[in-house]
Amino acid sequence: MQSKHVLSALLAASLVSTAISFAALAAFATSRASVKVPVDPATGTTLEQSNVSKRLQQYARTGAILHLYVLSPTTGQPIIYSTVKGKVTSSGKKLSPVSTIKKYEIGSGDNKTTVYEGQKVIIQNGEYITTEILADDGTYGSSVPYLYWFDTNGRYHQHFFNDGQVIQITSQPLPLRTLVLDLSK
Repeated sequence: MQSKHVLSALLAASLVSTAISFAALAAFATSRASVKVPVDPATGTTLEQSNVSKRLQQYARTGAILHLYVLSPTTGQPIIYSTVKGKVTSSGKKLSPVSTIKKYEIGSGDNKTTVYEGQKVIIQNGEYITTEILADDGTYGSSVPYLYWFDTNGRYHQHFFNDGQVIQITSQPLPLRTLVLDLSK
């Protein structure tokens, strides 16, 4: 009889231990992790911030010439090449915000107050409010998704993934050994 109680006690202890282990595991799995990201002492920025800044500077250069390649999704071979004066711009970019809200008034008489919820913008001599924020490049809207990087020679590369076509933009021509439809001439 005593062994039955010992067995029951061991089983109960095991279940409690398992429940505590699952609770600890769940707490561990849902806890937030943080890492200190190194900052360049000379600039005070992280590597990610530095890349964003370099990309904006690359695109802000007046007279910059870039090289655009459209690559075949099946072979990876270039099918279109063109030089780009300045930069390639996504059709999602806008000079004005897409959504605006009107200002409104609350209260009455001497207690009347105009309420603005967002940023004031002037569009065609009209004052509007928008909750959109200007991007780093000074436009509203978004670009198509892409990756960008600077190679070890300082050349800028931008790689798009768009409906099967692969689009590559570089600050220097790529060394190609195949026939390409050159649209820059």
